[in-house]
Amino acid sequence: MTTKPLQLAIEEKVKIGQKAFIPYIMAGDGGLKAIRKQILFLQQVGVTAIELGIPFTDPVADGPVIQEAGNRALKEGVNLKAILDEIEQFKKEVHVPLVIMSYLNPILAFGIEKFIAKCENVGITGLIIPDLPIEEADIIQSKLTKSPIALVQLISLTSPINRIERIAKAAEGFIYAVTVNGITGVRNEFGQSLDEHLHNLKEISDIPVLAGFGISTPEQVEEIGAMADGIIVGSAIVKAFHEGKEESIKNLLPKVTVGE
Repeated sequence: MTTKPLQLAIEEKVKIGQKAFIPYIMAGDGGLKAIRKQILFLQQVGVTAIELGIPFTDPVADGPVIQEAGNRALKEGVNLKAILDEIEQFKKEVHVPLVIMSYLNPILAFGIEKFIAKCENVGITGLIIPDLPIEEADIIQSKLTKSPIALVQLISLTSPINRIERIAKAAEGFIYAVTVNGITGVRNEFGQSLDEHLHNLKEISDIPVLAGFGISTPEQVEEIGAMADGIIVGSAIVKAFHEGKEESIKNLLPKVTVGE
């Protein structure tokens, strides 16, 4: 099976002893035109890929910062179609992989085949659908067999080993290792089981393992990044853009290298 572009981008970082870094933004927070500005800024500072959250009325995995950002975007009239149409306008300027993070309902409303075709057209390389369990993933994954788009799977701390193995086998792009039991948002500390969890995932998985949920400080990026192939940061990025403090995002980029 051909390795998809998202996985290749992450593996390129790992091969040279670096950690992958994927920031999350709420697409349309600040209006549709903010999407281009935020993507190009993150690209310029050297991120590995960018996760684009789609605003949704019932975001079951989102903490307060991301929920509020989604509500602001919804008040601007932003939706999945508008976001993809906007990205299409500047897609030739984008050189990092873009990953859509959407709940399933907006995709179903759009139409699965139509959505995938549009994503391919605008250069999306990955999908994260947090409320799509592995048992139902085929409604999307079966449409991606010949597509450059990877369907990223999430694995929680509470998943039993047989389920982890099943998810890891189906995963594409990277495995999204959820680092906390709960919603997104800032955490002061992480459980002792996280090290073991990430170690086990790396043993089981043939593709990169990235850790996300609750990682919000340079110290956490370094600490948790040392256990995984890379890090995903959401709330801290969303907050920085909303408050006009995007320069602070540069401090979050990982400094850890393999073998240190």
